[in-house]
Parts: sequence; C-alpha cells; structure tokens
Amino acid sequence: MGDDLDTVTVLDTLAGIDPRAWNALAPGHPFLSHEFLHALHETGCASERSGWLPRYVTLWHDGRLRGAMPLYLKSHSYGEYVFDWAWADAYQRHGLAYYPKLVSAVPFSPVQGPRLLAPDEATRERLLRAALDLARGESSLHVLFPPEAEARQMSRAGMLLRRGVQFHWRNPGYASFEDFLGTLSHDKRKKIRQERRKVAETGVRFRWLLGADILPEHWAFFTRCYNATYRAHHSTPYLNRAFFERIGAALPENVMLVLAEHEGRSVASALNIYSPGVLYGRYWGAIGYVPNLHFEACYYQAIEFCIARGIGVFEGGAQGEHKLARGFLPVETVSAHWLRHEEFARAVEAFLERESAGVERYVDELNERAPFRKQLPPA
Repeated sequence: MGDDLDTVTVLDTLAGIDPRAWNALAPGHPFLSHEFLHALHETGCASERSGWLPRYVTLWHDGRLRGAMPLYLKSHSYGEYVFDWAWADAYQRHGLAYYPKLVSAVPFSPVQGPRLLAPDEATRERLLRAALDLARGESSLHVLFPPEAEARQMSRAGMLLRRGVQFHWRNPGYASFEDFLGTLSHDKRKKIRQERRKVAETGVRFRWLLGADILPEHWAFFTRCYNATYRAHHSTPYLNRAFFERIGAALPENVMLVLAEHEGRSVASALNIYSPGVLYGRYWGAIGYVPNLHFEACYYQAIEFCIARGIGVFEGGAQGEHKLARGFLPVETVSAHWLRHEEFARAVEAFLERESAGVERYVDELNERAPFRKQLPPA
C-alpha cells in the first residue's frame, strides 16, 4: 500500500461512509457496526451535546476506506466502565485540565472487541499513530476493552495498560439448562433451581422477541423499564427510545428482548445484543418487585437462549460478583492509556502497577470460588 495514496481523515459523523465498507472492517461485531454506532450519533445519545463528540480516525487508500478507529472527544467520564475519576480530580487539584480527553470505545457498552479496525498490522499501526498524534492536542488518549493483541501493540507505542475484571459465561456445548446445572456444585445448583422455581410460582412467564417481532409497544415498555432502573440508581439514562427502535430495525439479526409477563401484563424486560458467537447482556428494568426476577430475566433466560442457539460466550457486563454463583467466571479485561503530562503519566504508571497486582490476586481468589463441581468447563 503506497503511502502517497493514503489519506488520514478525522470524521465527526458516519453519514458519508458506506455501511458495507465500514462493516467489512469489523465483521461479526454488532456493537462496532455502522448501524449501531450511527444510531448512537443520530439519536443524540453519543453526540457533542451529550459529551461524546465523534472524532473517528479513518484511513483511506485511493479513495477507499481501509481502516478506522472509533474515537470520541469526551467532556466527562460517564458511560465508559473504566473509571478514571480519580485521575481527573488529581489534574484539577493541580490546576490542570483533564477534559476534554480522547476515548476509543463503544459508548455506554463495556464490550470487548477491536478498536483498530483494519485488515492488516500496518494499517492498525497507522491508525494508532494518527490517534496518538491527535491526542497531543488534548490531555490524554484512552482505549477501552481492546483485544490483547491490540493492547500489546498500544503498549509498544508507549501507552500504559490497565487491567480489569468482567464475568463471562461459557457454553462448551450444553444440551439443555439442566445439562449446565449438572456441572455446578450441589449448593450452587440448588440455589439456582430455587430462584427459578420462586419466579415460576409467581406466575411470571417469559417470551423472547427477536428483531422484527419487537413492536413499538414493546420498545415503549422496555424504555419505561430502562428509565426506571436509572431513576432507582439516581442516575440519568444514557439511551432513548429512538435509539432502541432504530437498532431493532437496523440490526434485526442481533437484537433479542426478554419480555416478562404476568397474567397478560408486561412486568419486566431485558435487552440483549448477540452475534453467532457471543451474547451481550445489556439493560433491564421492571415496573414492580418480584423476588429473583432480575436473575431470571437477565441471566437464566439469556443462558437458555445461548444454549438453544449454540452461542459460546455470554458477556454479562461490568462488575457483579453475584454472577460467579450463577456459572459466570472472571475474565481479565484491558485498557490502554496515554497521558500527555509526563509527571502525571509516571504517577499513573506507578498506580497501575499496584492495581494490576491487586487485580491478579482478585482473579485468583474468584477462581478459587468457582461454582463448578470439578474443573472448569472446556473453552
């Protein structure tokens, strides 16, 4: 690829990019699809007004899109799931501006996946260099939840790596939910059966709605549930009904809504995004309290779906040790960080060394409490 034909362009919208050309850079990743990201921008969820100004780095070769990096200029740290509020506070105490900063991530979604969208190593290298060059005009660059190979590439470029923990459920080929339960220790198996039985005894029943089966009234109810969950946590919802309806229409093969009903009336719902290989648990809410309903709607129904579809991994989202008792296992995640201020960069590097050691011990402790009878199910 001759450099004389290469052009790096920073875009604040995906409107002018052919969705097929974009999606070819990250096949099989619904959260990185043109449809998903553009919906976030067009519905105002991830926009300059919400503090997520798109600054996508794109690489063109002879007029054709060859690489891209989802990148945002952020005026806050909300919706990232890799917490750097303490870093921002330290900057402020020293009279320095931490915001705006550059963040490469899927907004509001702690999902792992490529951030340097390109078909080859050389193009990924050029994207990273362009992003670091762009960051020299801001306080910092943060790349959240990249794959290990990209993280190593970022480390070689001088970025600092930070470790975190999520909980994922793995499906080695279970024939049924009972087959899965059979791999758990007696007390964990008994607890899950009790939780499911208690929900069933209330008369609550569940439906899976896929793509075009999700009607406007279903999205209206889900949005009501979603907003209620955020209000219960004294927080402001990131997403809106327009976004949910848009991805339901644009990504019908990737959207699954769990609908909980009691005597013909909807009482709770949970939204999942999925691909042939991975299901991602995203958002849920209920309009009333039913004991154990959260576990059933968010975890057990999703596990049933994965088993039925042969989906190998269920990413349950950020945090939550309670997932361990329900068959999820700890998985280390990584993020990469570059800070322009050299003194702060050294301080953060020392902090990350201590934090990483703590994360490693934490994962070891969690694995010692693994819920399975003998050994972990094969990957």
